[in-house]
Amino acid sequence: MTVQQTSPRGLSAEQAALRLVEHGPNSIPAPRPPSPWLRVLVQLRDPMILLLIAAAILTASLGDVTDLTVILVVVVLNTTVGVVQEIRAEHALAALSRLAAPHATVRRSGHTTVVPAADVVPDDVVLLQAGDVVPADLVLFDAVQLQADESTLTGESVPVEKDPADEVFSGTVVTRGRGTGTVTRTGPGSALGQIAVLLSNQRPRATPLQRRLAGLSRTLSIVAVALSAIVAVAGLVRGLPLPSMVVTAVSLTVAAVPESLPAMVTLALAIGAHRMAQRAAVVRKLPAVETLGAVTVVATDKTGTLTEGIMQAERLWTESVAATATGVGYEPAGELRPSDSGAVRRLLRDVALCNDAALRPPAADSADHADHADHAAWQPIGDPTEAALLTLAHRGSVDPDELRAAYPRTHEVPFDSTRKRMTTFHEQPGSDDLLVIGKGAPEVMLTPDVTPYGDIARAKDVAAELSEAGYRVLAVADNTLPPGAPPAENGLRLAGLVAITDPVRHNAAEVVASFGRAGIGLLLITGDAPGTALAVAERIGVHDGQVVTGADIDAGQDPTAGHVFARIRPEQKLGIVRAWQAKGHVVAMTGDGVNDAPALRRADIGVAMGRGGTEVARQAADLVLTDDDLGTVEAAIEESQRIYANIRTFLRYALGGGLAEVLVMLIGPLLGFAVPLLPGQILWINMLTHGLPGVAIGAEPADPRAMRQPPRSPQEQILGAGLWQRIAWTGALIATVTLTAALWARSAGAPWQTLSYLVLGLAQLGVALALRRPTPSGGRRFRFLDLAVAGAVAAQVLPLILAPLRDLLGLQAVTGTEVLYAAALASVPGLITAVSRLGRANRRRRSRWLPPYRPRSARR
Repeated sequence: MTVQQTSPRGLSAEQAALRLVEHGPNSIPAPRPPSPWLRVLVQLRDPMILLLIAAAILTASLGDVTDLTVILVVVVLNTTVGVVQEIRAEHALAALSRLAAPHATVRRSGHTTVVPAADVVPDDVVLLQAGDVVPADLVLFDAVQLQADESTLTGESVPVEKDPADEVFSGTVVTRGRGTGTVTRTGPGSALGQIAVLLSNQRPRATPLQRRLAGLSRTLSIVAVALSAIVAVAGLVRGLPLPSMVVTAVSLTVAAVPESLPAMVTLALAIGAHRMAQRAAVVRKLPAVETLGAVTVVATDKTGTLTEGIMQAERLWTESVAATATGVGYEPAGELRPSDSGAVRRLLRDVALCNDAALRPPAADSADHADHADHAAWQPIGDPTEAALLTLAHRGSVDPDELRAAYPRTHEVPFDSTRKRMTTFHEQPGSDDLLVIGKGAPEVMLTPDVTPYGDIARAKDVAAELSEAGYRVLAVADNTLPPGAPPAENGLRLAGLVAITDPVRHNAAEVVASFGRAGIGLLLITGDAPGTALAVAERIGVHDGQVVTGADIDAGQDPTAGHVFARIRPEQKLGIVRAWQAKGHVVAMTGDGVNDAPALRRADIGVAMGRGGTEVARQAADLVLTDDDLGTVEAAIEESQRIYANIRTFLRYALGGGLAEVLVMLIGPLLGFAVPLLPGQILWINMLTHGLPGVAIGAEPADPRAMRQPPRSPQEQILGAGLWQRIAWTGALIATVTLTAALWARSAGAPWQTLSYLVLGLAQLGVALALRRPTPSGGRRFRFLDLAVAGAVAAQVLPLILAPLRDLLGLQAVTGTEVLYAAALASVPGLITAVSRLGRANRRRRSRWLPPYRPRSARR
């Protein structure tokens, strides 16, 4: 045990601001973004664009100005769209990085406050506790049983003990105890910063979905090239010139493959992650965006997730009197009745001294955290349970600051999740005796060894009653030691019990029911007593009549046998996650403590608490909830399903249209149309249909039925679940109406190639409208997709009006009647697609009746 030393007041706000200007932010400089020319070159390296460039060179050598112009327009527009999408994706991810930035607890002008880690400057006084990631290189002047995990720097897996005058390094993790130190180096000058600078130019890896889609693009490219080669050979057999057929084959290859797919997916993932952040779910790892939609089980802590996370000490019990407190949140205002009893004041003294937390008033929070939405309320600094005890002391007219000054702490044994207790030792005014105070779980404290003095049997009964009522109960005991006696945690005298509650969130039951309708099970995991766990489970609708305890798991019980877990140690959460994964489930795990990090990493999706959690938990997680609300996980899952569904919709639209173009070019000659479409016409259609409409599909809102569908299988192929069949018949429909228009036009003496061009493009845009998401509130609201399709239709018809553009594309003038006939034919695929989707949705509603949520084990 280490004697606590007095901490300095820290820098003033003005001094900190000057040092920030002098030394710069405590962060690693971001790599310089690529220059515009480099971005353009990267886009031009795309295999499809290289094919177009080769076609442009070929047409230029042949003097084919018309096709050369169209090809160059397509190259310029595709490159521009690709660069813009890349920049938008980078901006979205940069915004996420700022939201996910870590924070640090510092002392400035004598006040403890929380600032972004980037604002930490040399000579700042930083306070550390278990679970913190060290924000900068520090020299400690106060350390109480402090251990730091330095494996990120040294590779040494065993935590290192730290004493006053020792140095702790940026990026290391405090695994135990607490300490205070002065910042010596920040940013690139810190130990971790020097390593990070070497890695700062590495680009993020593609997500699994991006890699699967890249493989799909390669496969489609090979197939498209093969089919285009068949078209070219068929043309040569019919005596058409080689250069013309080569350009046609290249154009058809580009049209058949959605070359904008990788850029569209990157943008959809980045924008989707940004939308999640706006809904209080900050994505730290991009693959989480796609994995969320496959989650089948959500394992969640109780405190602060299913509950409000505002701990309130409501009831107090001593052997002579019981008291009840009133008040809101952590605000000291309120009453404790009765509070004039000596036993009550003794208990309040103990819980205020055996305590490491502090309360931050609204004014300080408002000044230092203007970016926090909840700055108007009193906030805890440190453990919320301990902050609730401080609030209780204030409501009993006991000032914790005066007590701490009168009873200086000399030693302490910090709280440990395995021991479930904390002990502090204090000097006493007017006495040489040492005051010993212990607090912890009743089953740990109320034993003959720890608390031999007091009515322990009665205290156990009261603690059990309070637990069954849904309270978290702490037992408190104290004693005095004569001068020179060694510090001892046992042999204490019972002071009393404190009952703490955390109200269930107003939306918790609704969120659990929504998970049930979506086929997602929920596990309630808590370190609290079984009675407390059951009380909360019953309120939110997760209760199958049994509670699995940590002792049951130690005895060999299968963790998948129940959905409510109590008295679970953090390390046991890892076993629970593994057991459910072994059953084939995709598990999302919430956590907030340093010991939760292994389970967060092991889970398919690790979810950390952004407000009440430790920095270690946030760094280990894939997703950080800035509001600590489980309802935000539901919103994130819905957003993930939206992104995945939009990607599949884009594939149906783009591949269906590409297949239609290939079929027209393959079947057309068999019907007597030597060249159904010219290269320029193919490229123009491809540019319009795959441009803004394709991007707009990626921005479509979530299907209102999304959370009423079961999670998708993580093994599901991107074209699985019937998508490739729908692509096939969509392409066949579009090709059929296009060839029908050509046959009618030829029989009527109309310009059949022009009408084929018109029907082929309009039919694809009609399908885009048919694939439009339903509006959640019903009816039809104007959206970006409508604007994109309207613009593409206008651009499709424009060459028929402007003679120069008509000549450039090799089109002919048509009459109004012919245009109407073409529009009517082009609407058929869209109408059939819309009716088919409506019928499928109705069948799904009739066939999939979902009963009220019951845990999976109860359905066996």
